[in-house]
Amino acid sequence: MKTALICGVSGQDGAYLAELLLKKGYRVVGTSRDAQMSSFGNLRRLGIREQVQVHSVALNDFRSVLQCLSQVKPDEIYNLAGQSSVGLSFEQPVETLESIAIGTLNILESIRFIGRPIRFYNACSSECFGSVNKPADESTAFHPRSPYAVAKATAFWEVANYREAYGLFSCSGILFNHESPLRPNRFVTQKIVTTACRIAAGSSEKLQIGNLAIKRDWGWAPDFAEGMYRILNHEHAEDFVLATGESHSLEEFLTTAFRLVGLHWEDHVEVKQEFYRPLDISESVGSSRKARELLGWKPTVRFEEIIERMIHDCRKRGQEK
Repeated sequence: MKTALICGVSGQDGAYLAELLLKKGYRVVGTSRDAQMSSFGNLRRLGIREQVQVHSVALNDFRSVLQCLSQVKPDEIYNLAGQSSVGLSFEQPVETLESIAIGTLNILESIRFIGRPIRFYNACSSECFGSVNKPADESTAFHPRSPYAVAKATAFWEVANYREAYGLFSCSGILFNHESPLRPNRFVTQKIVTTACRIAAGSSEKLQIGNLAIKRDWGWAPDFAEGMYRILNHEHAEDFVLATGESHSLEEFLTTAFRLVGLHWEDHVEVKQEFYRPLDISESVGSSRKARELLGWKPTVRFEEIIERMIHDCRKRGQEK
């Protein structure tokens, strides 16, 4: 039985990845900054909380990371931890850089120190590319436009450096946006879905939102968890882009979500300048050709169905309450 350590197991991606690895027969161990206080709500929603062991680990503390790796003795490590909101990174740039760049470096250095053949996956982000007018792939240059993207780009090059300098099996998945019912409400996609459902159920509130013209490549989170697994279990340590290859505007997301609950978004939405970011990416779209050819990976859920699934889950949870 292989042991997988998932740093950031309480998040959307961590929960779906834990579910996938458990099905594949792994012993799954997860980390959180305070495992005793964390509710691990996403693991509970998937019905796997009792199957996942948890450890408290501060990724910005090298000793904490080293102790965890020494105790758990993982065969594979998936680093999905760190401050994950692009918008919040403008308000908390230091915390963002430390949690992502220093956290990644501490894991890499701990692997090198221990000396065991541990495979390491790092969650990179399409935000590193900045705005692109054609699908970005593994050869596209980075142009980060937020503290979050700067931190992710730093972590990407740390991973590449340890792979080349020390021969570690370390790789990054450069993931474009991916959504699911497990998305936190601070993300605009979940904010749209939950507000639309509340309004359809009788709420008189208005959805306040920022720039509707931005375009993103939105995929289905469980598909991307499968991609992470395939990247780390590829014959060679390489970096891969995971994307759908389709770009949709935030206005399209908004229109679709409100249409699916029987409403016109124009009647219920206020565009507010305060929700615009200091710098934003106008368009983001990726090419996963390499992953398709070498890993046999491809997205299975398209744009409108993603929104349908999120709305279905939101309404189901509303009825349960």
